[in-house]
Amino acid sequence: MCTQSRAAALMANIQQADIDSSGVFKYVLIRVHSREEGDDSEVDIVRGYGWAEYHADIYDKVSEELEKDGVLDCECIGGGRIKHDPQDKKIHVYGYSMGFGRANHSVTTEKLKVRYPDYEVTWANEGY
Repeated sequence: MCTQSRAAALMANIQQADIDSSGVFKYVLIRVHSREEGDDSEVDIVRGYGWAEYHADIYDKVSEELEKDGVLDCECIGGGRIKHDPQDKKIHVYGYSMGFGRANHSVTTEKLKVRYPDYEVTWANEGY
């Protein structure tokens, strides 16, 4: 019998990519992992919002929410910017975070392609 840890069950229900519906905004790539002994499950999630003045604003809000039960732990593994153009069905990922460094945009792009399968999703390391 295979039993899933509480953390793994929680992680399975986390949306892997959540971004604003349009515009240019900051984003962070967050690694969520279990605090449970012997459980090394983890998942990377993308969060990007126009309300954030700093990348840390997004990370602080998301990590606080995910860590509230004490089962999950979050770590920001980088940031950048996203240009979301719903009219043309295009998303472009680029840039970096001064505080967290550059996220692995190819990972971010793959997460966004799953969330937006009918979009053209591209990335570049250029730009801030």
